[in-house]
Amino acid sequence: MPKMKTNSAAKKRFSFTGTGKIKRKHAFHSHILTKKSTKRKRNLCYSGLVARVDENQIKNLLVK
Repeated sequence: MPKMKTNSAAKKRFSFTGTGKIKRKHAFHSHILTKKSTKRKRNLCYSGLVARVDENQIKNLLVK
């Protein structure tokens, strides 16, 4: 049986923390930034964690 392939889109968007949680980036921080407040933009630049409900789906894409 062939090896499972990692989903290329998922490997660019997600990474694992040391404890096995999945890190993600926030959306809405790439363009049209003039109308957004400084506080909103600052908070969007930090990474977040994937919800536990979605973790299994993403792990299947990352074959981990």
